[in-house]
Amino acid sequence: MSQSLRESIMQQVKDAMKAGDKARLSALRLMQAAIKDRDIASRTDGRNEGVSDADLVDLFSKMVKQRRESADLYEKGGRPELADQERAEIAVIESFMPKQLSDDEARAAIEAVVKELGATTIKDMGRVMGELKKRHAGQMDFARAGAAIKALLG
Repeated sequence: MSQSLRESIMQQVKDAMKAGDKARLSALRLMQAAIKDRDIASRTDGRNEGVSDADLVDLFSKMVKQRRESADLYEKGGRPELADQERAEIAVIESFMPKQLSDDEARAAIEAVVKELGATTIKDMGRVMGELKKRHAGQMDFARAGAAIKALLG
């Protein structure tokens, strides 16, 4: 049986503590805190067992997006050391996410879904995006995918 993301993160925390890797440990603890927040929020929806691994991948992709934006702002603000810290956290978070599709793979996936659904106009964009999110959650940047879908259908 494969480890859940939670178990994997807990094991990585122990390994980082043993290795004295403070930067990695810090990023892992941020992830654990975000998971705990998400679990607490899910209880209000009546889900007491915590969120699924798929929900965690979604959470991690949001964390990565936030850190990319922060790193850009730090770069523009002349704080490269803080930008580097954000990028180090991104690397740790991404290590728990599915492999990202290359630009060519993403384009092929988009074209396949458009063809499969028979999408022809920009009005079909929502259906295409929904199907892509089902199939490739955490594997592609959906902001970039949206632009590619518009180019195909527009």
